[in-house]
Amino acid sequence: MLQAHSFLWHYLWLAPGLLSLFFAVVLWLRGEHRKYPFFVVYLLFVPVEQFCLYIFDLSPRISAVAWWYAFWVGTIVEGMLKFAILSELLRHLLSPWPSIAKLVRNVVSGSGVFLVFLAAVVAAFAAPDNVYRVVASAHILSHTLYLIEAGLIISIFLAAALFRIPWERITFGISLGFAVTWCEHSAIWALVTEGIVRNRGWEDFVNMATYHLSVLIWYYYLLAPTKQKVLAIPARGQRPAIEPAGTIAAFSTRPGEEPKETLHDWNRILERLIHQ
Repeated sequence: MLQAHSFLWHYLWLAPGLLSLFFAVVLWLRGEHRKYPFFVVYLLFVPVEQFCLYIFDLSPRISAVAWWYAFWVGTIVEGMLKFAILSELLRHLLSPWPSIAKLVRNVVSGSGVFLVFLAAVVAAFAAPDNVYRVVASAHILSHTLYLIEAGLIISIFLAAALFRIPWERITFGISLGFAVTWCEHSAIWALVTEGIVRNRGWEDFVNMATYHLSVLIWYYYLLAPTKQKVLAIPARGQRPAIEPAGTIAAFSTRPGEEPKETLHDWNRILERLIHQ
């Protein structure tokens, strides 16, 4: 069952892409592309990339080396999109502090482009000098990018927990889906790059199944209806305090508790520096 060109292999390669395309259309019709433009572009790009790789894999006219070149190029473009999505998620998470959000977004976007090209150069020069150089460089490139992305997405969750920042439901869902995929892919590509796991077959199924799970997570958090939650039992004659729909409290946050004052202080300092 865990073999190339089996029914499960075809399903896991094609189904997440089809779900992503449908998901992108739904988000576009709901107007969410205005809030998360790079995420919607990602949902459109990845299926096209995967469908092309799928056709190249089945076509007898496409060599294995050509397939890996296509994978290499797709990984670079996809990596740049992921860093743009990270800056997008940070902008929404830090929206109460616009100056901090702008600074962090610019830092992540700029460093993301630099890190993608740096990873590509390192992968190209670190790969063995033989006919399968492109295969080894693709392994190193994927491992490097997923390691960086996993570290950044975990840092976002830790920062939200440390400063007790409440999440928007959509932002949390997107972040959780990427965290699951990037952490798992980072571990698998590390095993592949080090030669511990290679050409076993099951590693591809694990990667594809994990991305499928991430797409389902996005469906749940972005499309499932939300329920309002009563924060406290009201006194007689008072209206109940209700948590806004689409908001997820940060870790260890109590109802009505504000994030640490440090972020407000930093935001005021940055605003003074900008206006000066």
